[in-house]
Amino acid sequence: MKKFVIERELPGAGNLSPEELQAISQASCSVVNELGKPYHWIQSFVTADKIYCIHIAESEDVVREHALKGGFPVTSIAEVKAIIDPTTSTMTV
Repeated sequence: MKKFVIERELPGAGNLSPEELQAISQASCSVVNELGKPYHWIQSFVTADKIYCIHIAESEDVVREHALKGGFPVTSIAEVKAIIDPTTSTMTV
């Protein structure tokens, strides 16, 4: 399975109400359950006009299928190749 960052342009995303965010979350979980394929929505980051989502799936095609079935916009999808954080600076390589 691969990890993906999905960028979704959604004007006004930062102004969505808790109820609207809950409805989006419920729709995403429903699609994940109906896919019939290994798929994990990890988390999403809501900014003023975009939502950035972290998903784990077999392929970009499956990520696009999730978006299509859920009616979610997709601006871009990028496969994560590495993860770094402050501890990376002190790792022994």
